[in-house]
Amino acid sequence: MRSFWLAGLSFILAASAHAQPASESDELERLSSRELGRYLRTYTQKPQRPQGVSTGRYRGVDTCRWANDGECDDPGIGTGACTQGTDYSDCWRIAEGVEDNSCRWANDNECDEPGFGTGACTQATDLADCGPMIELRFRNDSCETAFDGVCNEPGIGDGRCEDRTDRADCFGRERPMGINDHFFGHDDRVFMDTAQFPWSVIGQVDFDAGGACTATLIGEDILITAGHCISGQGGADSRGVFNTAFNRPGGQVSARVIGHYMDPNWDEQRFSSTDDIDGTDWALLRLDRPIGRDLGYVGVRALVDEDGSRQARQQQLLQAGYSWDTGMNLSGNLSCEMTRIYRDNTMAHNCDTTRGDSGSPFLIREGDSYFVVATDSNFRRNPGGPMIYIAARADRWVPLLTDFREGRLGQPGNRPQQGSKPVKQDED
Repeated sequence: MRSFWLAGLSFILAASAHAQPASESDELERLSSRELGRYLRTYTQKPQRPQGVSTGRYRGVDTCRWANDGECDDPGIGTGACTQGTDYSDCWRIAEGVEDNSCRWANDNECDEPGFGTGACTQATDLADCGPMIELRFRNDSCETAFDGVCNEPGIGDGRCEDRTDRADCFGRERPMGINDHFFGHDDRVFMDTAQFPWSVIGQVDFDAGGACTATLIGEDILITAGHCISGQGGADSRGVFNTAFNRPGGQVSARVIGHYMDPNWDEQRFSSTDDIDGTDWALLRLDRPIGRDLGYVGVRALVDEDGSRQARQQQLLQAGYSWDTGMNLSGNLSCEMTRIYRDNTMAHNCDTTRGDSGSPFLIREGDSYFVVATDSNFRRNPGGPMIYIAARADRWVPLLTDFREGRLGQPGNRPQQGSKPVKQDED
């Protein structure tokens, strides 16, 4: 049960035909983006360490659970998900300052490092293609004063933030179009004040089975999020704790998830292997107490069904979620749009979102009222262009909301998910 952006981190799109026979390449072209990613994660082999390069200054072992995954996880130089010196093979090049082109797909004009590239290569082995992005490696905007236009990192700023946590202010907001996080060439996000409505009712569900997703209060005790957030091979498991209003003067507000309702046509396997049922990627969650009585809650709109596609595309959208790279800060967009509306109850958008934003709301504002019109889902392949980022429109579940609220739809969230896998602590 993970945000789909975690899986999307490893997907390899344009690299699919590299070094493949023609018949195999043709077969790969017919795969969906999710199938292609799964195939290449098993097909690709980590490049062998070049001989005679390491000076031996950096020593360690590969005992971390995430060793040999292509991403350095040692603290200080990597993600910090591993204990120091336990992810040697992924980290030694970075530690010794050895950036090379030993990856089999180096020099193909596409960055293949994990994180901001396709993930086909180990970090520091695709210098020719990833060089312009190296400064972004392991940097984020988790500092509380990120996005304020002032560099607060030590050494290059005033030191109010920890090292590598004020990326936008210290290194700029321009992002290569080839980056996996979809900032469309420029990161336009801002932090939202979770003491103020409507941001106070957009929170995060920390699931008992592991992982987290963004969710929004749309009733006194009702949330909307993405279906894939609670789905797994062992069935749906919505058990968890919803936390919101982190900056509220009286402290954050929490409630347990005790039930859920998903689209009757949801199918975990089909969602993971095709793009056919993205419009079913939503889930209504029930809380154990009506925290919305005090906090309030946003409304809902079946925008396309009510107003039509043309008018829906003209609406200014607001979006907010708990992105992987902004720590516990709620970040989002104050002005973006639907770029295309599909018949399968989905829409494409140009809002800057990333991993961790799964389930986050796309809102419209009418006077002082806010309405959820879609929730963040996943991406689709777009040969010859940037990936298309998809949200599930509210049109499908809005007519069901009353029945769910009244208890005529839904089931308890007490069915455990089987076989859930551990995930890195810094990737949600």
